[in-house]
Amino acid sequence: MGPEILIAILLIIGLLVLLALGLEIAWSIGITAVAGLIWYIDQPISQIAETAWGSLNSFTLTAMPLFIFMGTILGNTGVNERLFAAIDKWFGQLPGGLAMSVIAGNAIFGAMCGSAMAATATFGKIAFPVMEKKGYSARLGLGAIASSDILSPLIPPSILLIIYGSWQGISIVDLLAAGLIPGFTMMILLMLTIVVLVKLNPGLIPKPVQFSWKLRIAAILEVLPFAAVIVGVLGAIFGGFMTPTEAAALGAFLSLVLTLAYRRLTFKIIKQSLLETVKVTSFSLFIMAMATLISHVFNSAGIIPLIKDFVIGLPIGKYGILVLFFIMYFFMGMFFDSWSMLFLTFPFVMPIINSLDINLIWWGVVYVMAGGQASMTPPFGLSLAVLHGVVPWHPMETIARGALPFLIPIYLNILLLMFFPQLALWLPGLLGG
Repeated sequence: MGPEILIAILLIIGLLVLLALGLEIAWSIGITAVAGLIWYIDQPISQIAETAWGSLNSFTLTAMPLFIFMGTILGNTGVNERLFAAIDKWFGQLPGGLAMSVIAGNAIFGAMCGSAMAATATFGKIAFPVMEKKGYSARLGLGAIASSDILSPLIPPSILLIIYGSWQGISIVDLLAAGLIPGFTMMILLMLTIVVLVKLNPGLIPKPVQFSWKLRIAAILEVLPFAAVIVGVLGAIFGGFMTPTEAAALGAFLSLVLTLAYRRLTFKIIKQSLLETVKVTSFSLFIMAMATLISHVFNSAGIIPLIKDFVIGLPIGKYGILVLFFIMYFFMGMFFDSWSMLFLTFPFVMPIINSLDINLIWWGVVYVMAGGQASMTPPFGLSLAVLHGVVPWHPMETIARGALPFLIPIYLNILLLMFFPQLALWLPGLLGG
């Protein structure tokens, strides 16, 4: 065993020990990176500042806090109650209609802010009590809410894709466009899963409620303000009228206007939303800076090239290596969220992806799904924890068991993208001429 491998093993063991002790992931990565920087590759401590500045000095990243603020404003004011009620007028009469309304609502909410956790908390508060009151199975209702948060980081504007694109130097516009069609197919597959579950066990739902055409048309009018925000933001990005950062500023402004028009906006909510935005942004960027630093350490030590050569040398081919990554993310998802896995693994994964000549835009969309399932896999699924905090009268086991069947459509969507990569690449190609 060479010294590089031995040092790599020691550093990784040190990182895992720090995580096991309960230290936050950013500090765990940072301490490990600094230890390797000073005692292994013997570089000055000033390298921390240089690496952090190089990774965070990006105009594109300023879109991130603006979209987060947009999501917190919409979530904290509760205007999504109107959105959910309007969507239910169209889906409520279908088998499992309320659960379908949750998924459609998540798709629209995701197109407005891209925040998965905000979507889970919001629909847990406004949708599940209605579903429970009408006699829906708790497992079906909670499973639909927990799983549909996969749509928020997939459908543009996606905060996770913005981080990935900025970190890897990929066009944000192309990445956001790439998530649109897979996001739509993901929504359809989740809805079909509900239909299958209901057909297999009709006792999961009560008798569907019928709504008149008058109520449905009124519901369309109710959705129009939300549609205007989506069209304004995405139209500005894909039409080339604004950069993602400028469109994010427009979205934040429109969310304020929308909540003000509904008379839900208060100074207390603005303050709360700003504080949440600062917390999420600073936490995420700190992790990103430390992940870049540890990547620099491993690369300078020659560890990353060794790992890359070893993995590429495996006699399983390109798609076999991708399957290995999916298996890795499935088991890591039991303990980490998708953001943490991105920062932990991409210093090692991206050189392999590049060497395999895999399209980086396609891979970004696939990762969002492969990593996004982490939010619904026990024991530490983030969506499960958020949802349990919103509906504490149901045990975590009920939420987890309800969410597990929805892993199937996520991996079916990944298979679709593997067989038909143009589902992700057609729209970016069209926008790029």
